[in-house]
Amino acid sequence: MSSGNTTVHRLTTADEIEAAVGRPAPMITLKEVSALDEGCRTVLARSPIAAFGYRDADGVSRTTFIGGSPGFVRVHSPTRISFAVPGGGAPEGPVSFFFLLPGVGEILRVNGVATARKGAETTVRIEQAYVHCAQAVMRSRLWQPAVRVEPAVTGISGDGPLCRPGIAEFVAAAPFLALSSWDGSGGSDTSPRGDQEAVARILDGRTLVIPDRKGNKRADTLHNLLQDNQLSFAALVPGRSGVLHGRGRCTITDDPALLETMALRGMPPQLALVIEVEDAEVRANDAVTRSRLWTPEAYLDDGPMPSLTAVAAQHLAANSAKSEGGPPALLLKVLGAIPGIDSVMRVVMDRAYRSGLRKEGYDDLGRGPRRRGFRRRRSPDDSGTANPLREVRVVEVRKETPSAVTLVLEDAGSKPRSFDFRPGQFFTLVADVGGRQVRRAYSASCAPGSARLEVTVKRVEGGGFSTHVHQHLRAGDRLWVRGPSGSFHAPPQPPEEVVLIAAGSGVTPMMSMIRTRLADRAAGDRIAMLYSSRDEEEIIFAGELARLEAEQPGRLSVTHVLSRRDGRLDANRVRHWITERAPAEGAHYYLCGPEPLMDTARDVLADLGVPDAQVHQERYSSGADPVTTVTEPQKMIVEDGGRPVGTVTVEPGQTLLDAGLAAGLPMPYSCTVGNCGECMVRLRAGKIAQNEPNCLTPQQKADGYVLTCVGCPLSEVTLDIADH
Repeated sequence: MSSGNTTVHRLTTADEIEAAVGRPAPMITLKEVSALDEGCRTVLARSPIAAFGYRDADGVSRTTFIGGSPGFVRVHSPTRISFAVPGGGAPEGPVSFFFLLPGVGEILRVNGVATARKGAETTVRIEQAYVHCAQAVMRSRLWQPAVRVEPAVTGISGDGPLCRPGIAEFVAAAPFLALSSWDGSGGSDTSPRGDQEAVARILDGRTLVIPDRKGNKRADTLHNLLQDNQLSFAALVPGRSGVLHGRGRCTITDDPALLETMALRGMPPQLALVIEVEDAEVRANDAVTRSRLWTPEAYLDDGPMPSLTAVAAQHLAANSAKSEGGPPALLLKVLGAIPGIDSVMRVVMDRAYRSGLRKEGYDDLGRGPRRRGFRRRRSPDDSGTANPLREVRVVEVRKETPSAVTLVLEDAGSKPRSFDFRPGQFFTLVADVGGRQVRRAYSASCAPGSARLEVTVKRVEGGGFSTHVHQHLRAGDRLWVRGPSGSFHAPPQPPEEVVLIAAGSGVTPMMSMIRTRLADRAAGDRIAMLYSSRDEEEIIFAGELARLEAEQPGRLSVTHVLSRRDGRLDANRVRHWITERAPAEGAHYYLCGPEPLMDTARDVLADLGVPDAQVHQERYSSGADPVTTVTEPQKMIVEDGGRPVGTVTVEPGQTLLDAGLAAGLPMPYSCTVGNCGECMVRLRAGKIAQNEPNCLTPQQKADGYVLTCVGCPLSEVTLDIADH
């Protein structure tokens, strides 16, 4: 095979592989189990992310990272799990994983077969599980991302996938990757690879080389590649939330000249994998972004982590009882019962790992993986903010109209709390839709202070989140909420008279205000509402509004306008309705609905001399994905009052906020969908694109303020978080 103008020797037999690598000790294979025992299930419950290798219906090999929060895998039985797979083709046939525990060196590897798929949810039958040693993590210093400077990359010869924007820089900075391979008899394997500085090296625009250094001698990947040379990989750069996804065909070589170029202190690797890359792409990965793998403050103390050393010892003891060639099972059980033996084993294993790595030429291994005081995150993107995510359970999905439903939610925590907010405020709902985290803002339609939160969702044509709510959410399902957010709300002591103008689902925050005020039957304030709907069938809360109006006619009056029957509201009709009711001079006006109607109502109120301070308007952004035309990663420099805080890379299509949070920077935020303004910062340098409409005023935009939650960089940017 020729690569980088060099012809390398190719290994083609298992004997050649074993001559170079050796054979694994019996106890290595004795650690395998064919079903998930309690130890494996505990690891799956705590792991926020996994590497996943699979092939789709077209036979295309893919490796990616899945998850985003602990417990993303659903364990249905010891031999059956399910999980969501984002993007790409649907997995078919053999699949493989390894599960990471942040701060832990060892890895749980799981192999199986994809058996079913429903929507984005894939079900897998488990065939094999075992604990992998910590050498790949330790070589790469995966959990030590501080102050990594991405090296400068010179031009790459030739053309090909590795010449695409951002690829070479990512490869040069990535010390860790997951590599997936398949054998000829229906088996798959995804193994970790880690190395000092960079785990792979580019030979030319189409060729990548990965050193194969000493390990546990299982050599599953190498044996698979002798039978099927197609592979895929996914590489990580600690501190970045992007992933390099690639695939190609591989040759195993022991070419001395090539191996010498990857020597450490004169110690070359035992073999190398030379990959003819067919496709390569760097893109933001939702699982890496949500997991916040390198953000210690994103985790909360939650008891001791499962010891993978102990899990491996349990597997070894169980299998030794059935084997004549392994260590005595009774001795292993006795040792396992000794108090504190796990800590002793941990120290012994660490020393053994470090000794072996030093012999391979590794000098500075840094501090070891964290084990004690591991901090587990409570939610997909809670990083210590004062407004964290709360896990909630769907109690009821109540149909209001043919196109609107109300979600009744309750706190799913061990100590349920009430939902406190100001009438009119909104909450941000977070759910996995199609294997991807999606966030949308919806106003609370209930009164505050209850153990249950009600939000009303109108189905939007082409809206992924609203379609998910209407078609898939059922009682018992779980999602997350952040909030409350927003300045559109009634004050603690509302004025004596309130005028509400709403259209469509804009009635939902109004309903919260109405329910709250009318619950105080001793109050004497008055509420008048002008409410536009398409037709009578589409009037949200029609029955309750009629009942409340009949019960308290002196306090609530509702005027309905049906656009199909009466035509759309225009300035003359709004003005006539207001003047006919003759609101008091101190009345406050609340507007919520489509932008044209809100603008019309504001103009009418201005003409009538109503002060701006008495007019309140809710403006919702679309909640759509950020749109950007840039396909290259961009640098983001974050300052606090001019003082440097950190520098991160924003992946193509990723928001400024997600990139900053994934890297552990103290980014301000709340709603995450462009509605509340909490993430507003000043853009000191560079250019960005951001979703419109949003909550920024024309003056704020003119002053250089941007919203990081809906903003994407078009160039290198500098942000100052002190100005927000």
